[in-house]
Amino acid sequence: MKIVIFGANGATGKLLTQQALDAEHHVVAVTRHPETFPLKDGRLRVIGGDVFDLPLVEQAVAGQGAILSTLGIPFSRKPITIYSRGMENIIQAMKSAGVSRVICVTSSAAGANHDTGAGFIFDKILQPIVMSTIGKTTYDDMKQMEKLLMKSDLEWTIVRPSGLFETEAITDYRIEEDHIRRQFTSRADLADCMLKQLTTDQFVRKVIAVATFSEQPSMLKFMLQEAFKKKETSKS
Repeated sequence: MKIVIFGANGATGKLLTQQALDAEHHVVAVTRHPETFPLKDGRLRVIGGDVFDLPLVEQAVAGQGAILSTLGIPFSRKPITIYSRGMENIIQAMKSAGVSRVICVTSSAAGANHDTGAGFIFDKILQPIVMSTIGKTTYDDMKQMEKLLMKSDLEWTIVRPSGLFETEAITDYRIEEDHIRRQFTSRADLADCMLKQLTTDQFVRKVIAVATFSEQPSMLKFMLQEAFKKKETSKS
């Protein structure tokens, strides 16, 4: 299939792009920093540009079969619009090009159920603090992006992972509609979950949660990875 990946140079986006190429998809990878994009393949075309640029988004989407978005940005107390405005442009470009299938990543924090099963301190103290302070503008904009997709007539699937971490390979992860009671999701599992939505209509126009059960990082390791992710996301 011919697919477009927005946010392709982020930590999840690079995994998704590689997995898509391994599955013999033809990929258009959109990134603000094409000079740092590490992947090369005969089925890969890298486009440098910003999702806020509608003509560029239209160029990327034209002639493709499906859109996958792993757009991301570090937490900030400043207003964030990359998710909602970016998706507005993607939706408009898809309608113009006659493309209907779109899979995008938000977060478990964008949903109404925040029970991770991690215990009182995490679920009732730490997580609410993050969601109401440094993560507030991010999650608010993710929710707005979800609303835009839900109001559209596209064949959308919204994928909500829990806290993202790294594993060496895809694991035996689980998917449930709307919410899953788990604290962490492997990026490799998230990417695989997104790709699998291209070959099924089971979750079209639905929100799904994906989580990793066979492995999980220590909280210290997770926080260190989050710190590095901020540097990595700024290059996407």
